Amino acid sequence: MKRLWVFALVALALVASTAHAGSIGVGVFGGASVPVLQEDQGQGTLMGVRVPVKLVPLFAIEPFYSKGSLGDKDVTVGPFTQTREGFDVTTYGANAMLTIGGPVSFYPYAGIGTAKFERTGQEESWTSYSLGLGLSLSPIPKVSFDLRGELQAAVDGDVSRKMVNVTLGASYSLFSMP
Repeated sequence: MKRLWVFALVALALVASTAHAGSIGVGVFGGASVPVLQEDQGQGTLMGVRVPVKLVPLFAIEPFYSKGSLGDKDVTVGPFTQTREGFDVTTYGANAMLTIGGPVSFYPYAGIGTAKFERTGQEESWTSYSLGLGLSLSPIPKVSFDLRGELQAAVDGDVSRKMVNVTLGASYSLFSMP
């Protein structure tokens, strides 16, 4: 019986905390994507959309969609040099963020999704994992600007492609939940 009361109190506390903490927003971002230990890809660009959903204090879920293009790279084998076309990378998924702070906040986040790598004659879809840190500035209510750095690893069995992404973005809180 005591467990039921503890569970009921915890549930009530969570419901009460969500009453003043929720919000849903939309944001855009862009930046650079740098391949890590990939001799067939060069540095490229990245842009996309995020939908931050904050349901409880200190925690947010952020579905996202991004589109990027990795750069072409010259690969030399013996006396031969060949230019490898860079991949077009489409990624979608969700990040979980531990949001700390007010108008200036620093937050860690982790994400999971699907990454699709495409170039002439090659198309692959892999599971994508990301881990990063962000810095957010909110000069006026409902508007925030953020700078993020992340390591993204797209994995398929024993094979992976890793990128370091650095992005700058802006978000607008569409509405707050009472």
